[in-house]
Amino acid sequence: MKKIRYNRIKAVLADKRVQNKELAEKMGVTEGTVSTWCRNFKQPKIETLFAIAKYLKIEASELLSSMKGSGL
Repeated sequence: MKKIRYNRIKAVLADKRVQNKELAEKMGVTEGTVSTWCRNFKQPKIETLFAIAKYLKIEASELLSSMKGSGL
């Protein structure tokens, strides 16, 4: 069974050319925390997800999807 990944933070950061370090500073977390979000080891709290979307100037729904087998 393939792992289902639910967030697109890594992909959106790449599209927007935003580094993990920059997002970490804006969200008040460590770079390691952002890395765990990008690798889907942990998910940000819903409030943080909305803050990330606001910072990246996108809808929060753009950060969420079901990507079966995706390498993101």
